[in-house]
Amino acid sequence: MSDHNKFDSKQFSHVNAQGEANMVDVSEKAVTTRTAIAQGFIKMSAETINMIVEGGHAKGDVFAVARIAGIQAAKKCADLIPLCHPLMLSKVKVEFEVQAEQNQVRIEAMCKLAGKTGVEMEALTAASVAALTLFDMCKAVDPSMEIGGIRVLEKQGGKTGHWQNQS
Repeated sequence: MSDHNKFDSKQFSHVNAQGEANMVDVSEKAVTTRTAIAQGFIKMSAETINMIVEGGHAKGDVFAVARIAGIQAAKKCADLIPLCHPLMLSKVKVEFEVQAEQNQVRIEAMCKLAGKTGVEMEALTAASVAALTLFDMCKAVDPSMEIGGIRVLEKQGGKTGHWQNQS
């Protein structure tokens, strides 16, 4: 086996020494309160932003639908990402900030639970699907929208404690 195919199982927790994917065993980890906050952005025309803010969209309250989609996505994360643990989320919050001067909407998703593994993937999934839903609802009037900047901003709990993205 060449060096580029060898895996250090200590480096990648979801890959064993043979390079095979595996679900991490969290049964011995302590239950702690865990929170993660993720964000994403969707750029769109000023006209599209105004239509959403003024409630002029033919499909109704675009933010309400995208909020529900983000919440549902967080709850389905383990069905979408193969090695994620199914989690009993205690809180999911999706918020939108219109940044008209940049022609974009900032999406922030927060997920929380008391459990043995973190909720970063759930928060990232919530932000991503909320952005995709905004795109879906507005694509007929603004097909050139752009989604980006999806990242974890902060996480708390577990053995690593509190972490904030410094970039």
